[in-house]
Amino acid sequence: MARRMNAKSMIRIGSGAGFAGDRIEPSIELIEQGDLDFLVFECLAERTIALAQLRRLEDPLNGYDLMLLERLGGVIDTSVRKNVRIISNMGAANPVAAAERAAELARERGFHGMKIAAIVGDDVTEYIAAAGGALEDGRTVSDLGDQIISANAYLGSFAIARALDEGAHIVLTGRTGDPALFVGPMIHAFGWAEDDWHRLGRGTAIGHMLECAGQLTGGYFADPGCKDVPGLARLGFPMADIDADGIAVFSKVAGSGGELSIRSCTEQLLYEIFDPAAYLQSDVIADLSRITFTEIDQGIRMDGASGRERPAKLKVSVGYRDGFIGEGQISYAGPGAVERGKLALEIVRERLALRALPIEELRLELIGVNATNFTTGAAAATDLREVRIRAAGRAADRKSAAAVGGEVEALYTNGPAGGGGAWAQDREVVAIASTYVERDAVEPGIVWVTA
Repeated sequence: MARRMNAKSMIRIGSGAGFAGDRIEPSIELIEQGDLDFLVFECLAERTIALAQLRRLEDPLNGYDLMLLERLGGVIDTSVRKNVRIISNMGAANPVAAAERAAELARERGFHGMKIAAIVGDDVTEYIAAAGGALEDGRTVSDLGDQIISANAYLGSFAIARALDEGAHIVLTGRTGDPALFVGPMIHAFGWAEDDWHRLGRGTAIGHMLECAGQLTGGYFADPGCKDVPGLARLGFPMADIDADGIAVFSKVAGSGGELSIRSCTEQLLYEIFDPAAYLQSDVIADLSRITFTEIDQGIRMDGASGRERPAKLKVSVGYRDGFIGEGQISYAGPGAVERGKLALEIVRERLALRALPIEELRLELIGVNATNFTTGAAAATDLREVRIRAAGRAADRKSAAAVGGEVEALYTNGPAGGGGAWAQDREVVAIASTYVERDAVEPGIVWVTA
């Protein structure tokens, strides 16, 4: 399907967040100093939307990102003054409620008439529950029964582009492919067609590079003594100058911290990629295998991405209740700390067995000794003067799970000498499984809210 070409030949998109709890200051720096056309906040992980759905079930007016108003509040004034349009998946499980909250914020700031678009259609919970399709782990959706909390299909870029075409200043989505948040503005600006696989593949590659924000500019990349990165406390987030053919140059605000280099770009390119030649997204199968990076005066130029016809089906993330986890920790210090920690863990193991509690999984570990590395023989270490033990167990019921942390706390007076700083908690497990849905079962739409 052809689209009307927009007059723009170049746009600049900034990445304002890479996850739900990301910093806010770098996005303010970007919008104030980056000369942007669009600012994207990518804040939605697979499990995040299921947790948001739990909040929506408790309150129909909830279910959007908890930092929605704080993030928008930091940039909305400048976005209006500089005509920077905002796209984000902070709508989470309730994009319409998010748009209504954003409209309230706009009215409070005096921006009456601002158009805010909520992209809907990703919630396929009822359809999936009825269809009972296969899950990636060999089970079926039907096996989950009433444990299902949510099922959200990964939408693409074209509903975002249409919202921008129709004048949205802010676009809030639910479950959308992360790169699609960035591709939507490209489609809007350059008029790419739905079957322009080559450019859609290039745009998807750009979106993949930007979606994790500070990872591209040295945050997740830093490794002292191996990959030293300056100024991480004020890490600058990336932006990209993109032309109508899908060629991008990545940069960051001058003077901001971090590192944007060929090596940091290469690491981000490979992040969460299973097959570089077949990066499956809702709009296209992107080929990232021939990408090259070149250092130029303006930043790092990326070229070589392409794409082919989109997948026949859409991926769906299914969130479901999966029991409870109980956890407890306590520290031991001084001579013999490791041996006392080992004894403490053995006491917890024996206590849970004596009580015959239905603990399905139990993990006992010495943090700093064997909690993350099982290959070096570190468990035999005895010369450490400080160690923290952790016991965690899963159970179908909350009371049994909570007993794990309770036994750790009991070590204060019933375990080895010198225990301190104990705490315990229990929480419900929200798990994620993946399945697929036919495209014709999903109909993206726009709900408009005006400030």
